[in-house]
Amino acid sequence: MEERFIRVQRTARFHVLGSPATARELWIVVHGYGQLARYFLNQFAGLSPDLCIVAPEGLSRFYLDPGHTRVGATWMTREDRLHEIDDHVAYLDQMTRELLQEAPPGTVVNVLGFSQGVATVSRWALRGLTRFDRLVLWAGNLPPELDRDTLRAWQGLVVDLVLGDQDELMDREALLGAAQRLEAAGVDHRHHIYHGGHKLDALTLQRLLDPR
Repeated sequence: MEERFIRVQRTARFHVLGSPATARELWIVVHGYGQLARYFLNQFAGLSPDLCIVAPEGLSRFYLDPGHTRVGATWMTREDRLHEIDDHVAYLDQMTRELLQEAPPGTVVNVLGFSQGVATVSRWALRGLTRFDRLVLWAGNLPPELDRDTLRAWQGLVVDLVLGDQDELMDREALLGAAQRLEAAGVDHRHHIYHGGHKLDALTLQRLLDPR
């Protein structure tokens, strides 16, 4: 059996709160496993209208329940993972480039990844062409292939590590391990613990994105 690959064009979906034309900051927020972008983006409603918040959706959708009534999306699996990483990095770069064409020159780009989205945005930050000012990694693990030398590319970024104290999928040791990896690479970082489980926390979200 011979394995072959071809590159095809496909349509990616994303949702937007606010306008790139008037925003002081552009936030790209990347959902976790099994979520859809529009529901994820709902959690950012109510933040400053000076922010444009954009939620891209993973390229692979699937049914979440036996009755095929609920749909979620994922960014990648272990199957053919390198091509999937290349595809979503190219997608996120193209989406952001087109949004910045609508925005004033010098508009700041920040990124938040939640759960599976942490690995997605981490790889994007290292393999993509988009330059960020801030990177928020919420309740997810740094990809294992990002060693100290690789992570040094993040010097100059501000990285926030966020975790709920009752998170059932990630523990504080994992967050501290990520902090140690960033420290060893000389990357400026902060960590935040809030009371709650594996979900976004509204107060912490406002403090990080919209500290009015």
